[in-house]
Amino acid sequence: MADEERNLVEILEEHNVIDIAKYINYVSAPQAGAVATFSGTTRDTFDGKTVVELRYEAYVPMAIRCINDICSSARASWSLISIAVAHRLGPVPVGETSIFIAISSVHRADALDACKFVIDEIKASVPIWKKEVYANGEVWKENSEFLERRSELGNAGLQEGRTCCSRKVKVETQERKSCCGAKVKVEGELKFLERRSELGNAGLQEGGTCCSRKVKVEAQERKGCCGAKVKVDVE
Repeated sequence: MADEERNLVEILEEHNVIDIAKYINYVSAPQAGAVATFSGTTRDTFDGKTVVELRYEAYVPMAIRCINDICSSARASWSLISIAVAHRLGPVPVGETSIFIAISSVHRADALDACKFVIDEIKASVPIWKKEVYANGEVWKENSEFLERRSELGNAGLQEGRTCCSRKVKVETQERKSCCGAKVKVEGELKFLERRSELGNAGLQEGGTCCSRKVKVEAQERKGCCGAKVKVDVE
């Protein structure tokens, strides 16, 4: 990476709050005419349900690698000075920040556009899992960006009737292969399976699973669409 490409990517351990000033200071520079930021915070309601907190888990080494790749992609599209990304793990109460992004550039358009790109790509492709905890229950949630990405990949090559994975699952047994880059959480060891470069019009290859998704499997055994058995926690 070139000397001028300054990136700071951090995944914070549980109960460590994000020091917003630290990351703004990191990207600040005399030549920067703009610093664009994004702060993702826990809101108190969702679909009429009272939210108590969000809880995050991640495969940290791969998450950092993926975010760095996203930063490189942003630099390829916009003229940027510095990028800082921080994401919390563990519980994040209402009103607190779970992810913070700061990007500096000479002109504001570059920083603003790149900031939106980075957060959208993180939500669509980085192996970080979110659980919403309500006053009367909890559920693992998928980001809309991830669902849109899965749909795009599905339209590119998934066969009709082969899209059985409609939920996030946590796999307790062993790593399962996926046809289009599923984010998979394996009990004891998290693995991220990178998207296959080409799905192909012929559809799924033998031995893969049906779709590109984050999954969290617990409790009830269920047979997957391509023969793999998984255990699914019914939400």
